[in-house]
Amino acid sequence: MDKEKQFRQQVKKIYRFLIIVFAMVGIMTVAGIYLISDPTLSAFKKVETASEYAITPEEDEDKIENGIHIRTGLVDAEGLMMVVNNCTNCHSSKLVIQNRMNKERWIATIRWMQETQNLWDLGGNEEIIVNYLVANYPPKKKGRREILTDIEWYDLQD
Repeated sequence: MDKEKQFRQQVKKIYRFLIIVFAMVGIMTVAGIYLISDPTLSAFKKVETASEYAITPEEDEDKIENGIHIRTGLVDAEGLMMVVNNCTNCHSSKLVIQNRMNKERWIATIRWMQETQNLWDLGGNEEIIVNYLVANYPPKKKGRREILTDIEWYDLQD
């Protein structure tokens, strides 16, 4: 009977060992499947809420620093908010900044946008907008680089 009792104890030990092994295999399988479906482990990372990115009441979305409107990058001058309100509804302010034109070209560009891009009639605001653009984004007289001077040219050998 003593051998039978020892046998039962050994069977119980093996049974417990197998249960632990199967539990570990099950846990590893579930972890593997999770890693395959979400390799970045995003469920365990801090979720950033939209409020962290929203402008808080302390921050002013029309803040000006060093003469530049922070949100758009446009120069702070008379007519700035008219340009922001009318131009940046459809395109980035960077499109305005990169273009430099005289009064006639700015007006022609506005007409083109009205004819082909559904820009609304600016009415009396057009003059304010054009004056702002001409004053702050006129054509540059200088090209992309200075003209090369004092160059010692040499003849190529055959």
